[in-house]
Amino acid sequence: MTQNTRERGTTLVLGGTGKTGRRVAGRLTGLGLPVRVGSRSGEPPFDWQDEATWAPALEDVGAVYLAYAPDAGFPGASDTIGAFAARAAEAGVRRLVLLSGRGEEGARRSEQVVRDCGVEWTIVRAAFFSQNFSEDFLVEGVRGGVVAFPAGGVAEPFVDAEDIADVAVAALTGDGHAGELYEVTGPRLLTFAGAVAEIARAVGREVGYLPVSLEEFTAAMAGQGAPPEFTGPFSDLLADILDGRNASLCDGVRRALGREPRDFAEYARATAATGVWDA
Repeated sequence: MTQNTRERGTTLVLGGTGKTGRRVAGRLTGLGLPVRVGSRSGEPPFDWQDEATWAPALEDVGAVYLAYAPDAGFPGASDTIGAFAARAAEAGVRRLVLLSGRGEEGARRSEQVVRDCGVEWTIVRAAFFSQNFSEDFLVEGVRGGVVAFPAGGVAEPFVDAEDIADVAVAALTGDGHAGELYEVTGPRLLTFAGAVAEIARAVGREVGYLPVSLEEFTAAMAGQGAPPEFTGPFSDLLADILDGRNASLCDGVRRALGREPRDFAEYARATAATGVWDA
C-alpha cells in the first residue's frame, strides 16, 4: 500500500453485497480504509437505474470498484457504466477498477467507456466464478445432487472470487496498476463435469453433472421465477462464453499479485467445510 492511500478519500464499492464486492469491501475495511458500500440497501442507497442516487454515493470518493449488476456484458450496460464513469470523473474520483467478463463482447464496450472516462483505470476481466456453484444459480443443483447446465464438455479455467477481490484491492490501493488489464483465471482447465466431480469429492457424496440445452436451462430459470428481461440476455451471454472461447489460461493473478491463483479443488474443500452444500 502506498503512503498516500489514506489521503485518497473513501472507496465506493459498487455491488458491495455481491460475490466480489463484499470481499473487496471486507478487505479494505480490514486495512483500516474508509469504505462505502454501493447497493440499494446501502447508506446512502445506490441504484444503477436511478441516476439521482449516484451523486450522494460519490461524495468524497477517491476510488471506485465498479461491479455492474447484473453483468457488464448485458444490453445497455456500457451506456450506464459510461454515464456513471463520466459522473465519477466530474466528482473528482481518481481511480476506477472495473470488473469485466472474459469472452463477453458486450463487456468489451463497458471496458472501453471506462478507458475513455479520463481517470486512472484498471480492468479485472474474470473467468467463470467458482462461487457460482456456492453463492449463485448453481448452488441448489449441488445441494440436490445434480447440476444441470448447458456447458456440454467445454473446459473453463474457473476463478476464485477471493483472487478477484485480492487483485481488485491491489489495484484500488497500490501503485503500478493504472492502465492494466488483468485477465484472471484459475491455474488449470476443468470441464463442468470435472468441477462437479471436485465438489462431490469435497462433500463426500454423489453430485452429478447433467448437460442440458440452453433452451432447457432458460426454461428452468423462467420456471423458477426469473424475469424475461434477465433470462434472455443471460442466455445470450451463456451462448457466447460457453462456446470454448475461454478454454485457455491467463496470468492476471500472477501479474497483479506475484503469486499463483487458487485452485478449484482448494475452493471446493474450503466451501464444503462451511456446510453450504449440505443436502
